[in-house]
Amino acid sequence: MPDEIVQGGFLGNALDNSRITHMSILNQNPLPFFINGQYVSPTGRQTFENINPASGTLNFDVLEGNADDIDHAVNSARSALAGPWTNIDVDNRARLLHKVADLIDKHRDEFLAAEISDTGKPVQLAGHIDIPRGAANFRVFADVIKSQSDETFRMPTPDGGEAINLTVRKPKGVIAVICPWNLPLLLMTWKVAPALACGNTVVVKPSEETPATATLLGKIMNEAGIPPGVYNVVHGFGPDSTGEHLARHPDVDAVTFTGETKTGAAIMKSVADDIKDVSFELGGKNPGVIFADADFEQAVEGTSRSIFANCGQVCLSTERIYVERPIFDRFTEALAERASSLVRGDPFAEKTSMGPLISSVHRDKVLSYYRRATELGANVIVGGGAPEMPTPWQHGYWIEPTLWTGLDETSQIVKEEIFGPCCHIRPFDDIEEVVNLANDTEYGLAATLWTQDVKKANQVATRIDCGITWVNCWFLRDLRTPFGGAKKSGIGREGGEYSLEFYTELQNICLKV
Repeated sequence: MPDEIVQGGFLGNALDNSRITHMSILNQNPLPFFINGQYVSPTGRQTFENINPASGTLNFDVLEGNADDIDHAVNSARSALAGPWTNIDVDNRARLLHKVADLIDKHRDEFLAAEISDTGKPVQLAGHIDIPRGAANFRVFADVIKSQSDETFRMPTPDGGEAINLTVRKPKGVIAVICPWNLPLLLMTWKVAPALACGNTVVVKPSEETPATATLLGKIMNEAGIPPGVYNVVHGFGPDSTGEHLARHPDVDAVTFTGETKTGAAIMKSVADDIKDVSFELGGKNPGVIFADADFEQAVEGTSRSIFANCGQVCLSTERIYVERPIFDRFTEALAERASSLVRGDPFAEKTSMGPLISSVHRDKVLSYYRRATELGANVIVGGGAPEMPTPWQHGYWIEPTLWTGLDETSQIVKEEIFGPCCHIRPFDDIEEVVNLANDTEYGLAATLWTQDVKKANQVATRIDCGITWVNCWFLRDLRTPFGGAKKSGIGREGGEYSLEFYTELQNICLKV
């Protein structure tokens, strides 16, 4: 996977199965909620199954929350907002968040085992990216909030006097955090950390596919000394379930969501009457542009990761590749070799480089695109189906990494986000052509460029309509920089002090002196 930069760096070696103690909460069946500093299992609730994607076997059952559970969680968050949390100054709030980060590091193996069990992703990915970044998010935003200062503006008054305008940031209130399943701990803490740093309280609705690490984090919050009610977790689904109840709740002040564009649109409609603020990181159909003057091996390696990392289940993945014609055949062949070399199997084995898709439903969706590509006349360079896997992985949700050429730019395969380990490759002849191809999409999340010509890189990067463009790299992130999408890829920016725009309300106090 990527060489993402996070504070603290790589945390230790691969998972040591002999040192996993599993916090007792993950041994409870069904998996409970975390509300007001306690794990709770209300009676009479429905449950749903949590399935291990690598094996297709049952991990545990999970409680499904209802409107009463959301009331309980939101009321607890509201009480904490008006209670001890609001009285903790910035320095002590930052200290508590650093302690949360330290405890995630301390319990690395528990978080790693939970994340792999939920997602099936290889240990080399979860251990290098997901868990370290979960801790880093708290450190980064603890430091960001400590560096902030209020602004003052002096102005003359009509009577010859003076007034001082003081601009202050105040917490927005109770934040609904609705999370995706592809990077569960990473993307959940990417929202929770700045929300808490700014003095808000949160109610988290993890994806129904990946509830474990959000639940486990509750114990960390208690151990760190975060007051009860500041961090709450209720499990369930989206429409007509926990997610919708949470977004619509009258005491929720804002909603942050990462996931599908259609779901983001539905959330916007559900909160429109209350004029709630929203922060969305949504879908993408990201282009990759490879010029003939690129460092060939570097471009092949980086592009391979941007297509196949996390089995293609990354919002920043590359699903459209445009290669300058002189190197098109050579590049396509090299990329196919990379795809064929990926190793599927035991997620806890260091040699495993590709995990399964998240669910049988999602695998069926991706396979339907594979079939559709063939029907449309695509040239299948590699892959195109589901592999036969040995015991005990034969019932998991495995799929082949797949590359196509030969499709028209108007086809479903090129236009619609698939969210799997697949990509369409097309040649181009000049800059004007490739810029138009890259921008011919309703999305605008990310892009990659590969060239050794700095002038060309700058010329093209500034013309691509997206939130982030990587040049000669992919997924390299300084967590202080703005992150978000254009067009249907999102609303707002996350990262560093840019997150403060969503998680705080600006107030101006004008004092005549």
